Amino acid sequence: GKNRWVVKFRGNRIYEWDQELQEVNMYIYPPKGVTAKMLDVKITATHVKVGIKNTKPFIDEDLCHAVVVDDSFWMMEDDVLHFNLEKAIKGETWESCLKGHAALNSVESEEVKKQMMLERFQREHPGFDFSNAQFSGSAPDPRKFMGGLDHNKTS
Repeated sequence: GKNRWVVKFRGNRIYEWDQELQEVNMYIYPPKGVTAKMLDVKITATHVKVGIKNTKPFIDEDLCHAVVVDDSFWMMEDDVLHFNLEKAIKGETWESCLKGHAALNSVESEEVKKQMMLERFQREHPGFDFSNAQFSGSAPDPRKFMGGLDHNKTS
């Protein structure tokens, strides 16, 4: 499964997040009884704001990197507020979800790169099972490896 990172403040979980080749997911656990209709959520290319209408936002922060607003969305699932954010630069490794928040250490960052490389291989070579593949040394950057992602090419 994907690595999910938990971001805490003073011992309380603020949100969890994970990332794939093309997207970043953020999971927020609002207080019991909060419904989607009560929420005031705004996603811009570089910023996310979450709160209950007419109150101070719970999160009002810059994103670590840019997202594609039109392909990013949020929804409530089983009392969890789930953000699905489309990376503006495919294959970019996000060190953190929100700028300045608990960044991945170099080991975690390597793990993410490896995971995204595997995801890329699977996408470019369907039918092959890369799940047990091992990279020797440090993982290549999924963005630049072997000429870069095919959908990054500008013709």
